Amino acid sequence: MNPGTSGLERGLAVLQALGGAEASSRGGLGVVRLAELIGSDKSQTSRTLATLAEHGLVERDPETLAYRIGWQIFALAARAGEPRLLAAAPRLLRGLVVQLGESAHLSVRQGDRLLTLLSESPASAIHAPAVVGSLSPLASTSAGRALAFDLTNAELTELGLTAAAPKIAEARTLGYAIVREEFEPGLVAAAAPVRDSAGRVVAAVNVSAPAFRFSARLDEAAVAVVAAADELSAELGAPRAAA
Repeated sequence: MNPGTSGLERGLAVLQALGGAEASSRGGLGVVRLAELIGSDKSQTSRTLATLAEHGLVERDPETLAYRIGWQIFALAARAGEPRLLAAAPRLLRGLVVQLGESAHLSVRQGDRLLTLLSESPASAIHAPAVVGSLSPLASTSAGRALAFDLTNAELTELGLTAAAPKIAEARTLGYAIVREEFEPGLVAAAAPVRDSAGRVVAAVNVSAPAFRFSARLDEAAVAVVAAADELSAELGAPRAAA
């Protein structure tokens, strides 16, 4: 980064670094490493981080002192999404909760991870909520596999998802993805993709629940999430699937 770089450019470089694979795998990055990655000195990077933290765009772990993407980024991402998607999804998620009695979520892809935008949960004491704004891997989640339906083998390889390609291909053939205790022990889930007016996968609807209570109902859940995802796709003007 050259000496004439503006504060805005440094801020953007920091956010890009914190959104990268290294920061994700390490749970954040320290000031020194960030300065190295963006090609700036430590003092400038520290001042940039302080400004970003003041506005909620980054946050610092009080124990490790590492910085990571802040919740405000996720809130902005949710508000900037397809308005019709965000307007129609809550009703459909609540319908899934009523129908199945388990938690329902809407997610979008962020590189090799999924970002949970919306979540609805039942009143039961034991359920599987997803934290809005949280990031999860594509490879081992039902929603992640649904979000990867349109990715080519080359794109899967680039994202480090080669090992998951057979399961993604199987889910694509079925039209939905089912995961049994792969992402988290004791948790099962079913998901289906949401498509926009161009037919592209833009989101995924999924239902997740404790395995002891829901494993036997995953086929039923798959039918329900496909119906919800199709209805949401229709709201976005997606082409009708061939009969």
